[in-house]
Amino acid sequence: MYNEKDIIAKWNAEMYDLNETCIDDVEFALMLMGTTPKKVLEIACGSGRFLVPVARAGHDVTGLDFDAYMLERIAHKNKNKKMKWRKADVIYDDWGTGFDVVTLGANFLFNVVADMNYEQAQKLMIQKSANALSVGGHIFVDYAYTLEPEKWFRNPDANIIWQGTDSYGNFGKMALQDNTYDTENRIAKSIRRFDMILADGSTFVQEIPSEKHFVTLEQIHKWLDEAGFVIEQECGDYQGNPISERTNRVIIWARKAG
Repeated sequence: MYNEKDIIAKWNAEMYDLNETCIDDVEFALMLMGTTPKKVLEIACGSGRFLVPVARAGHDVTGLDFDAYMLERIAHKNKNKKMKWRKADVIYDDWGTGFDVVTLGANFLFNVVADMNYEQAQKLMIQKSANALSVGGHIFVDYAYTLEPEKWFRNPDANIIWQGTDSYGNFGKMALQDNTYDTENRIAKSIRRFDMILADGSTFVQEIPSEKHFVTLEQIHKWLDEAGFVIEQECGDYQGNPISERTNRVIIWARKAG
């Protein structure tokens, strides 16, 4: 009997690599870091989409992630000795100290999964970033953002995230459906549906409830201030434009004050 959870995890890791190829965020972060080699920690490093090019740029990088199948894929991409990664529960495990840069990118702040209050977990990620940084070090925060979240999250139609066949011959489709948004509590709910057709012809469907807290600018500013950060740059896209109704991200570069 096959393990549906493992099949989906392996398929998902391969589909991520095939579909998530944009490096605009990587190039923007590298510009902020400068050319002097830094000690960089990436939280939720996945399969190395961000981690690998930052290491190739000459930085000493460490990645943490909970997904073992994602982490397995890093080793095939680069043999750089300045690149390290390990499996970790970033809520409870230690991150280490002495870093020059900590990155909370690729929508991680929005997607963080924890067995605690969502806002508490998000705030904890900011505080643990401060704890991991040396004085004068920087946090890089990057997540999807809109001034009108109701329009984003109250889409009743199913949205196919990706579909395709993995190296095991398993075809799958992942979609987000049954989307709702609680304006008062800023909670977006949806169902992640996986439709799988395996190489042997067997099929299964798995539906996973998803609940996420939409972080406002006021909240992220408050959390950064409480953790001892000073914002040096804030923008709404990778061209450096200010946050507005025409932009779709929050990108913050903030320094840990002494």
